[in-house]
Amino acid sequence: MKLRTLLLLGICPLALHSQTYSVSGFVKDTGGTPLPYANILLLNADSVRVNGTSSDESGYFSIDGIAPDLYLFQPQYFGYSARPVPVEVRSDLRLGALILSEDAEQLDEVVVTRKRPVIERQADRVVFKVENTVLSSGSTWDILRNAPGVIAGPESLEVRGQPATIYLNGRKVQLGQDEVLELLRGLSGDMILSVEVIPLPPASFEASDGPVLNIRTRQNILPGYKGSVRGEYTQAVFPKYSLGTSQFFKTEKFGLLASYSIAPRKELKVSDSYINFIDAGNAVFANWETRMDRITRSQAQQGNLILDFTPSDRDELNLTANLLYSPDQEHAYTLGTEMRNGQGSPDSTLVTRSVLDEDRLNASVELNYRRSLGEKGASLKANAHYTYYELDRVQEGNSRYFDPSGAFLRDFFFATDADQQIDIYTGQLDLDVPIGKGNLETGVRGSFIESRNAIDYLDVNMEPPFDIAVTDRFSYDEEVYAAYASLYQEWSAWSLRLGLRAEQTQVRARSETLDEINNQDYLEWFPTLYLGRALGEKHSMALTYNRRLTRPNYQDLNPFRFFLNENDYNEGNPNLVPNFSHNFNLNLSLDNTYFIDLYYRDNGRYISTLSFQDNENQTLLQIKQNTLGSISYGLDFTVSKALLDWWQVYAYNSLFYEEETLLAVLSEQETYTNRVSGYYGYLNNSLTLSGDGTLTGDVSLLYLSGFLHGSFKRSETIALSAGLRQSLWQGRASLSLVAEDLLGRANATYTSRYANQDNAFYSRPETRFIRLGFTYNFGNYRLQSRRADLRNTERDRIVED
Repeated sequence: MKLRTLLLLGICPLALHSQTYSVSGFVKDTGGTPLPYANILLLNADSVRVNGTSSDESGYFSIDGIAPDLYLFQPQYFGYSARPVPVEVRSDLRLGALILSEDAEQLDEVVVTRKRPVIERQADRVVFKVENTVLSSGSTWDILRNAPGVIAGPESLEVRGQPATIYLNGRKVQLGQDEVLELLRGLSGDMILSVEVIPLPPASFEASDGPVLNIRTRQNILPGYKGSVRGEYTQAVFPKYSLGTSQFFKTEKFGLLASYSIAPRKELKVSDSYINFIDAGNAVFANWETRMDRITRSQAQQGNLILDFTPSDRDELNLTANLLYSPDQEHAYTLGTEMRNGQGSPDSTLVTRSVLDEDRLNASVELNYRRSLGEKGASLKANAHYTYYELDRVQEGNSRYFDPSGAFLRDFFFATDADQQIDIYTGQLDLDVPIGKGNLETGVRGSFIESRNAIDYLDVNMEPPFDIAVTDRFSYDEEVYAAYASLYQEWSAWSLRLGLRAEQTQVRARSETLDEINNQDYLEWFPTLYLGRALGEKHSMALTYNRRLTRPNYQDLNPFRFFLNENDYNEGNPNLVPNFSHNFNLNLSLDNTYFIDLYYRDNGRYISTLSFQDNENQTLLQIKQNTLGSISYGLDFTVSKALLDWWQVYAYNSLFYEEETLLAVLSEQETYTNRVSGYYGYLNNSLTLSGDGTLTGDVSLLYLSGFLHGSFKRSETIALSAGLRQSLWQGRASLSLVAEDLLGRANATYTSRYANQDNAFYSRPETRFIRLGFTYNFGNYRLQSRRADLRNTERDRIVED
């Protein structure tokens, strides 16, 4: 140690006396036209990069701090080529123009790049590459809805029947369900490189993460600046538009990605539902049929910032900040209900109008640090994260009853005023050490969540006195301490990954009105196993297992109510407990083209959305509840293949069985087992429609025979979508046209029918639309990109109705 210090002290005076120089010049094409924002790489005699920069608008460049030596100056520009220019630097130099000529061969290579498979199947995940495809002209929500293996519900995303956890560049998106949708709809697809669909995440992911959808964005790898502005117009029932901009900037040590979008929206959701109320003799004594129209007006604004700083070859710093602000969001509900007796004769009608006003704010900041240790690839990573979430919600409603002749009978007013504040703090430390032909990952993590909630049930004047039966104060505090280790090794034709994660959880939840306290304190272990075997050069098989945890979401525990009318409402359940699952998957890969997966999942006491009708009081309640048991299994077949040079096909097929056993709390029948066997198919065609690769197309077809949604069974759905994307002005801009749900069959009917329960609904959001998008790039828009690949802390849960 002393010798190293002395050597450093001896070298420093020499370094202080060393001389450096600058080299400048211009970059032009063979016609003498300056090439703005071209990349100039400074290479040593062994062609190893030493420095680099980009030319300005006039094609001028300058590189400072060059030590005396012999170098190669390599200019780069999309569609052009040039040989490196040798220069011996002994003083400040001003070069003549560096000349680049058009490279037809390079342009051909670009065409080949556009023909790469859009979907890549790996051992434990599917990578959905969307950069420069038709889908990239839409929003990230459009991309995820079309990702293979993903089932899009009315307002949710599922993989193999489980809700998917959304990650952005390896970091969990710490937003509620509504906020996640707004984030994905506001995040432009032109920022997205790929989406990773991970059915069984490894031990480094949090145990409560089910299937993961990890969104990878693009970043500059060469010095320079580029940016884009974009606009979209969507014609559905109501027209919509969105505007946004993205900015990329990078120097040798500093990188920045910033984006902003605003998306004023007016959306219509129509839902038809019925309830058959059944008496003790199992006869229908009343039938209610309801038509609901919900018009939502919103103006969500979203900002994202990613800062990268590389102070040395061994150190990396990353700061990520996200802000989602949605003020004055209004949901206007109109419900018309026809009430008939058991003989089908009109009894009365009910008209309910209510308005739900919301203000939402979600702000998060995250700091990541990575340190390379030694020359063998070891690294140390540290992460700190904070999220602040705030929701203010006011609902006012009025129900009016009429007799069969239309004469007014009575009315009913209801109003609620609710607010929620959540603070989340997390920290994580990870160590990655190469061992033999593999590596060892280990780390520790802590998360601390504080949630404070209040709801007041008011009279028509929005003033006290409060209805004590519904008014409440609810608090939720959670602490999770975790540690994990994951070992990966390869030998001969085998590969093995063993992982173990331990999580200590402490929960304190309290409802003042219910005078109920729910405390939980438990330590659980979560093993993972991956065993792979190569069967020749192009074939392989692998076995994967993990144990996972699903914790109740905050809103699910919150006993507050949301009313459609006084007879139909949603309610939280403070008695929910975590459920644990065992997941198995056997994969066979043939010729790196055909993939067969056999999976089985014991979901344990799965937390599900259940619907219960109270026949005596004629009400309908939607509530989250732990099932008594749940299992799933299936067989998946995937193929990704180029049929022709211009035609790439990806097909995903799944035969599955789903089963949930629930406690039938409002029936004489003690339990009910909901089962479904079905088929899920997804076919995607990626087409290159012009010789130069500037015109591309995409046609996809999704078919789902049916599925489970808690106590409901979901009917058959078919979604056909098509799109075109035209690159303009040598990549300076792009124009896209997308049409979705061409058959008008993307929405499903949900039916709950057993014992004395008989109700259903058919919800139709605006899934059928045509969207026109235009993106204009400026700056050095031809800068190469890479995926943002810092894997950091997983984030926690905020879910809204």
